[in-house]
Amino acid sequence: MYLGIDIGTSSVKTVLFGRDQKLIGQASRPLEVTRPQPGWSEQDPEAWWVAVEATIDALAAEHGLAGLRGIGLSGQMHGAVCLDHDDRVMRPAILWNDGRASAECAEIEAAFPDSRRVAGNIAMPGFTAPKLQWIRHHEPHVFEHICTVLLPKDYVRFRLTGLHVSEMSDASGTLWLDVARRDWSDDLLAATGLTRSQMPRLVEGSAASGELRAELCQRWGVGGKVVVAGGAGDNAAAACGVGVVTPGSAFVSIGTSGVLFVSNAAFSPNTDGAVHAFCHAIPETWHQMGVILSASDSLEWLSRIAGRPAAELAGMVRAVAAPSKVTFLPYLSGERTPHNDATARGAFVGLSQSDGLADLVQAVMEGVAYAFADCQMALAGAGTDFESALAVGGGARSETWLGIVASVLDRPLALAADSDVGAALGAARLAICAAEGAEPAEICAAPATIRVIEPDPALVARYREGHARYRALYPALREGRA
Repeated sequence: MYLGIDIGTSSVKTVLFGRDQKLIGQASRPLEVTRPQPGWSEQDPEAWWVAVEATIDALAAEHGLAGLRGIGLSGQMHGAVCLDHDDRVMRPAILWNDGRASAECAEIEAAFPDSRRVAGNIAMPGFTAPKLQWIRHHEPHVFEHICTVLLPKDYVRFRLTGLHVSEMSDASGTLWLDVARRDWSDDLLAATGLTRSQMPRLVEGSAASGELRAELCQRWGVGGKVVVAGGAGDNAAAACGVGVVTPGSAFVSIGTSGVLFVSNAAFSPNTDGAVHAFCHAIPETWHQMGVILSASDSLEWLSRIAGRPAAELAGMVRAVAAPSKVTFLPYLSGERTPHNDATARGAFVGLSQSDGLADLVQAVMEGVAYAFADCQMALAGAGTDFESALAVGGGARSETWLGIVASVLDRPLALAADSDVGAALGAARLAICAAEGAEPAEICAAPATIRVIEPDPALVARYREGHARYRALYPALREGRA
């Protein structure tokens, strides 16, 4: 048996698989995000651990874990967990969608002008390093006592193993990693007043990072040694779960945030288009991502205002005959690709008296799809293209939404079996690799495709026009904010 644990923003999901990769069971627990100020986003790391314990307790009670041999971890990237010399959490974790550290990004790049080449990425407020620079300036009483900085899944690893360890894909999102060399950069760390002694040890995602503590083995009725794999950041783990590990393979994730992910054979940065160039979770492999900060979260936002569940709203839009006359910009938490603008804000444009809730829902779906098209253009600027993509994430449950995204991108989207547990499945697959010494390329194969959503030829050209209108709105609205 192998566990895959995914520490998301809204929940912890734990899945239990056999060596044949067939799902035995799964459990989840919700998480809450606190927003002490506009643009801030925090969570209590203890809440992650409580949720992990609860999910494994449930699986142990229902299925028994005597045969457990490996655990893989996946998690939300970029979050900053600060530990003191006694390994106590010093403050709530600052999350990936927190925008407070905009000014600190410029400071880091000024302190180390070669940062973009080494890190392969623009300094963005969501990354971990600017968060620590913010703490350095605004909470010096915390900063001066920091002994270790961990990412969310790596804090859970610490609670499982007692060790401070991270892996390449998640570490790539800190802005402290030399991504080409797959090692910490002393120069990038120095730009935020830190040293590698405050960083966790690095392993590959498919390698062992430690073993489950004896008291936890006893608690969960485990009969032998349990290897904890390096694991992966959420997107690299999702890629392992859906077999996007060979160069040119791709997936589109319509989750809380949105990701267009393409696997690469080499480190291929493109900072001008705010493309993320990261290490993959398996050795000698990298990937590029275009990232939007509010994908299904945009529909969740509308559902809160409408007082109706997001799934119900999605069901209000059936066959799409034409693009909506209303244009939605999904910049509710700022935007990454291609704007790198934490201050960007969302908008509905083109509203009329005749528009109702269904029109707003369609506009939200199309706005998210247009944001993916922006990512597609940014990747093309880096010389990267893809013939088709797998669709994952909660938004992939809506075939209407997938049809819109397929037509906007003019690419087929494949819906795979087990796509709803993609990141957790990827983590479990990495656990198999670490525990059994199996080859990642063999274990991380593409699952069976259950359906392919083709672009609608009647909509492709019209959505191209709609995307052009969408792209014209951001600079106009930005000028209005200036």
